[in-house]
Amino acid sequence: MTDHSTIAARDVLTEAGPMIAGRSLWQDAWRRLRKNRAAVASAIVLLFLALAGIFGPLIAPHPYDRIYPQYVRTPASLEAYPKAERIIPAFESVVSRARVETGSAEVEGSTVRMPISSSEALDPRIVRYVDRSDLFENARIEELSADGRSGVMVADVHRLRFLFGTDSNGRDLLSRILIGIRVSLAIGVLASAMALLFGVSYGAIAGYLGGRVDGVMMRIVDILYSLPFIFFVILLVVFFGRNFILIFIAIGATEWLDMARIVRGQALMLKRQEFVQAAEALGVDNSGILRRHIIPNTLGPVVVFVTLLVPKAILLESLLSFLGLGVQEPLTSLGLLISDGAANIQGATWLLIYPAIALTVILFALNFLGDGLRDALDPKDR
Repeated sequence: MTDHSTIAARDVLTEAGPMIAGRSLWQDAWRRLRKNRAAVASAIVLLFLALAGIFGPLIAPHPYDRIYPQYVRTPASLEAYPKAERIIPAFESVVSRARVETGSAEVEGSTVRMPISSSEALDPRIVRYVDRSDLFENARIEELSADGRSGVMVADVHRLRFLFGTDSNGRDLLSRILIGIRVSLAIGVLASAMALLFGVSYGAIAGYLGGRVDGVMMRIVDILYSLPFIFFVILLVVFFGRNFILIFIAIGATEWLDMARIVRGQALMLKRQEFVQAAEALGVDNSGILRRHIIPNTLGPVVVFVTLLVPKAILLESLLSFLGLGVQEPLTSLGLLISDGAANIQGATWLLIYPAIALTVILFALNFLGDGLRDALDPKDR
């Protein structure tokens, strides 16, 4: 026998149209974030810079630690080095070290030639003087005379491109900026993730539980605040040595304190809200309330703080590297590159301009992305 009430209910649903599935907080946040063009563009820029930092050094024309002694502080240029006017003087200079008599040099395409002669038979090992130069390669002696005392020194011009110039040690600045982006973003993201994990958990527990638990937990935070950051880093270096992992551990282990205080203040306010009290009345345990109500509703200010923490971590890394406690040569970071550029700004402005542009783009992208995430994750805007 057919239930007439069930048929009637089905007819009503059919006439009203298909049922609309609800959206979770994360789905709704993702939908609103995609509508924010500035945030989406910033995310694309950050993704591009991250990929450039990861894969850029692998495909760059020069290794980031390769030194070119004859290209120290070379200006940025789209044209290949050496310039035409420098080829002949440089070739004459390196050939003269072989202590042979030289004639007039001439350039034919990518090859330079110079007659040479000596009172004794020419030693074929003199081509090493030319090969040691960064400007020439594949040196050889051609048209050798019967007595072996005269010939023509021939070498191929070694063309190199330095799109961003070279630093004070003769290393390609573009390759070093790419490796600097990798190191700086890695330290900033890892340190921020560590601060986010500890700070949000610690602050949410302290704020929601309140009472003596909150008092004890916050006094621990106050004690850790009293420890000087540099002193803490020096202790870590003494006990564990100086390495890359130590940097983001040191930064993350101190920056979570601010995160904990921010989340605690939000948790104190949220635990008095009606939806939290309703969850408590329904018998939801503390972990469920923290996971489903307290922490999700603190993500707005937390995300904004994280976007400020990433550049702060990058700047702290620069300070540690300047003091000799951070990234060590030949590895580099954007902070170290900017510091080196500031020291050479009078004669080589490109050493400061290009790393500063890279860091500025990262900071602006993080700022716009943080604003977009704050608006998307704010429950009041749903």
